[in-house]
Amino acid sequence: MSIIIDQNKNVIVQGITGREGQARTTLMLGYGTKVVAGCTPGKKGQDVLGVPVFDTVGEAQAHTREKHGGDVDISVILVPAKFVKGAAIEAIEAGVKMLVLVPDRVPVWDAMEIAACAKQHGAQFVGPNTLGVVSPGKAVVGMIGGKAESARAWFKPGNVGVISRSGGMSSSTAYYLGKAGIGTSTICHIGGDSVLGMRIPDVALMFQSDPDTDAIVIFGEIGGSMEEDLAQLMVEKRVTKPVVAYIGGKAAKEGTRFSHAGAIIEGGRGTHAGKVKALTEAGAVVVESFGDLPEATAKVVGALR
Repeated sequence: MSIIIDQNKNVIVQGITGREGQARTTLMLGYGTKVVAGCTPGKKGQDVLGVPVFDTVGEAQAHTREKHGGDVDISVILVPAKFVKGAAIEAIEAGVKMLVLVPDRVPVWDAMEIAACAKQHGAQFVGPNTLGVVSPGKAVVGMIGGKAESARAWFKPGNVGVISRSGGMSSSTAYYLGKAGIGTSTICHIGGDSVLGMRIPDVALMFQSDPDTDAIVIFGEIGGSMEEDLAQLMVEKRVTKPVVAYIGGKAAKEGTRFSHAGAIIEGGRGTHAGKVKALTEAGAVVVESFGDLPEATAKVVGALR
């Protein structure tokens, strides 16, 4: 198994006729993702790379039910930031239960409205500002990997789940794990914004329920409370699979933003030391440097055999 995406999920792309939509659809189709439809208002009747285009998500949903025998499972949203809220809410109201919001610079208030709509309809979303999710050897949603050829070369199938707050480090973490002989079940870049859909604890719970994931690797950062919330799940025994973590931003001082909007220490909260302490006390293996992550993971995985 894998989480969020696999080769059987019905995927649509909102904004498929745009430059980014076409480029990322090329990646997804090339990797094996089942892209069943696209949406761009006013473009109904066209096709992109053999994928039929509709004006609305409702029309794409009806097409998917008729031609593919089920609902749309995931919508990948690749529209300009100012249109993300409308596209996301349209998808949620059409019955799509998982969204991947790729664009950056989505206004915080818009992200909050999307979150409220998703909660009301029992839906979830990854992002905004996410490279996406890949289940190696199965399927990818978003833009992680860049091209199908590089995604195949970088990401090796296996039994370790990866969660990252950094897009580039999502790929790097999986790449260096693979070089150390450790494959991954799913790699999820949750995004670096201050308001997100799925957070580290949410994805960790999904990995906990996945029988093909044996351990979880985290690339965390200063700011917010996601890593501490994961530690609390471990204390409560809701996450019992081994966790290996690296926390970036050790040298950052209060008020300094570390790369991402959500990676900022404010009011003494979200510090590197606090996150390391919480995870370590909960039983996670926390490494001092990113380069130590593959070896530490190998030891943890080896102890499971």
